[in-house]
Amino acid sequence: MTDHKKPWLKLHEELGVVVPEFDGLPLGAHIERHAIARPDAPAFRYFSRTLSYAELNAEANRLANALQANGIGAGDTVGFHMPNVPQYVVGIIAVSKLGARGSGVSPLLAPPELVHQIEDAGISVLMTLSDFAPAIAAMARTPEGLRHIISVGAGDFLGAPDITSVDRPGVQAHTYQTLVEGQSDDFSQVDIQSDNTFMIQYTGGTTGKPKGAEISHKTLLLNPIQVAAMDPPNQLYVEKYASAFPFFHVAGLSFIVGALTFGAQSLLLPNPRDIDHFVAQLKAVPPTRLGAVPALYDMLLAHPEFADVDFSGLQTAKSGAAPLTRTTYDALAAVIGAGKFADVFGMTETGPCYINHPIAHYKIGSVGIPMPGADVRIMDVETGTKEMPLGEVGEIVTSGPQLMTGYLGLPDESARALREIDGVRHMYSGDVGYMDEDGYIYLCDRAKDMLVVGGFKVFSVEIEDKLKALPDVAESAIVGAPDAKRPGNDIVHLFVQRSAVSTGSDAETEGRLRAWIRANMAPYKVPKHIHFLDEIPLTPVGKIDKKKMRATVTDA
Repeated sequence: MTDHKKPWLKLHEELGVVVPEFDGLPLGAHIERHAIARPDAPAFRYFSRTLSYAELNAEANRLANALQANGIGAGDTVGFHMPNVPQYVVGIIAVSKLGARGSGVSPLLAPPELVHQIEDAGISVLMTLSDFAPAIAAMARTPEGLRHIISVGAGDFLGAPDITSVDRPGVQAHTYQTLVEGQSDDFSQVDIQSDNTFMIQYTGGTTGKPKGAEISHKTLLLNPIQVAAMDPPNQLYVEKYASAFPFFHVAGLSFIVGALTFGAQSLLLPNPRDIDHFVAQLKAVPPTRLGAVPALYDMLLAHPEFADVDFSGLQTAKSGAAPLTRTTYDALAAVIGAGKFADVFGMTETGPCYINHPIAHYKIGSVGIPMPGADVRIMDVETGTKEMPLGEVGEIVTSGPQLMTGYLGLPDESARALREIDGVRHMYSGDVGYMDEDGYIYLCDRAKDMLVVGGFKVFSVEIEDKLKALPDVAESAIVGAPDAKRPGNDIVHLFVQRSAVSTGSDAETEGRLRAWIRANMAPYKVPKHIHFLDEIPLTPVGKIDKKKMRATVTDA
């Protein structure tokens, strides 16, 4: 490979951005350092309860001692089957201190999916919210290797402990509070290799079974520092992080790990859809760092009290998953202040971020430029071997310290995703986009969401972005179904959530949409089928759930 251009480096130089170095400290060591340097500094707020770094360190030590007493250590995996509750934070710190591994387990998994992930990740201890007992009980069999289930209560840290244990045949059942009761609050971080796996985070499973991405201590701890290198400096023990990204998703995990690394105070929000609670907590603890997906920013903007939050100290508002539209960007700037918004972009396999948006050099529609330490190329979609010129569309690939080690137990899948270019390992993202002359990345689609109609490529996000400006459309999604009559082609399906101001029947609205699309887009982009939904389905992190809609369409 020759003539690889890195136009973003000019902007890095202009902004004084340097590649950060990893200090080698695991998460547990950072918490110990904070507990000594600033014991009273608040680590997180959960409803009305605030826990200091000294209290958090002591709590993690008690859990580490309890796990060790039950034979858990290096080589074991602890699963976290919880929303954003204090025990999740305590758990990942304890896992770090033990030199064990963790794995986020989505509370939305069905019982068969639970069995698969517990066995696939080799989970020997499952920490689960007691409210999820029915899903545990409904598993057809006890997963192999599972030895302990620790039931945690949402009220354990609020003076309302939950004492119901979650039972499975052949598994030791504990409640969190009885497990840690009487344990010593002294425990020193064990020595670890920074390249060892810290967390096994599962992909969304949009194409086949979810895969476990092995993320090392170095990757997970360094990635937030890579992001911060392009932002206003994080001040130790001063920052207040607010995000509803669930911790079982890599975006939420990275957000909380970054906050803990910088000694920040975090808001723990167990239900991202509870906008009333989110706004109330923002008013109680005005943030300096805010993170959400575009759909959640829209929900916050629609809340009557969001504008009452004190955003005078806000340094950055981050958005992931997709670029914000001009409408949302302008509305957000009017509330939080101008010059504070920045996109970040990545995926589970990239720890998660490899693209960040310089706040002072914002380009609407772009997700930003490569972060310090990350390299990005645009490769041809067909073979992945030819680098595309600036401005031309291809698959986005990246290299750098932010990459996963590989997919757990899947060497063939790992080899397909992680390929060498010029002797350097790159992650083939499956995202389609292009790079402009300044190094800014623009998304066109996921490779699996890029449709082919009559030999022409149809980028779903292009149509969706344009439809969002129409008064009839609150949200939309384009998905494709294979065309049985024309192999290699797709049939375009449009799903629409009508806006509050949309009038008339679905048939009348469909007529207006078709007329507008025909007048403003090429004929091959016109959907063959239009479906109306009361609500476009979203994933747990607020992304549009195209997998769910794709499962309902046919080639008819």
